[in-house]
Amino acid sequence: MSSDTQTLAVYSDRAADYADLVVDAEQNKMLTKFMGAMPKGAQVLDLGCGPGQAAAAMQRAGLQADAWDATAKMVQLARQHQGVDSQLKSFDDLDADHQYHGIWASFSLLHAPKSSFPAHLKAIHRALAPGGLLVLAMKLGQGEIRDRIGRFYAYYSQSELENHLSQAGFTPGDHVLGESKGLSGDVAPFIVISARA
Repeated sequence: MSSDTQTLAVYSDRAADYADLVVDAEQNKMLTKFMGAMPKGAQVLDLGCGPGQAAAAMQRAGLQADAWDATAKMVQLARQHQGVDSQLKSFDDLDADHQYHGIWASFSLLHAPKSSFPAHLKAIHRALAPGGLLVLAMKLGQGEIRDRIGRFYAYYSQSELENHLSQAGFTPGDHVLGESKGLSGDVAPFIVISARA
């Protein structure tokens, strides 16, 4: 979902490796909770869908899932899941108005510069129906860096994320904390936080 060319190149080169990563159990629980909170047949968006596992789960649960990613190879992988018609789109393409009941943004917005983060959250808020649900997964930390395989990251603390969400009009809700090994091989702390529009 990032427009950073170096980050996109890493995901393009290692799309299959990324698809093989094991999803943390806590992330799976939050996805199940997200899907369970949706009205029957609700329209949802997987914003930064990667290889499409979450979007496929949403489709199987009877939701109408739009799946977006900024890496063509990820879009191709996502389309291999039955019912997933993923689209090559970035964060900047989100201009919907009260269209979605839920938006799932799992480890995608962490590739956006901190200077762009507030505007992206406001666009997500606008895209959600009143009371709609955002689930946001981010790595915890400070600053902006590139990891050892070249991907750009923006790190936040829990309180920073909650403040950003509140300023964008959200009401932060439940969260889970954990650690997982990413594509770089490094183990990093993360947060999955829900927020209502």
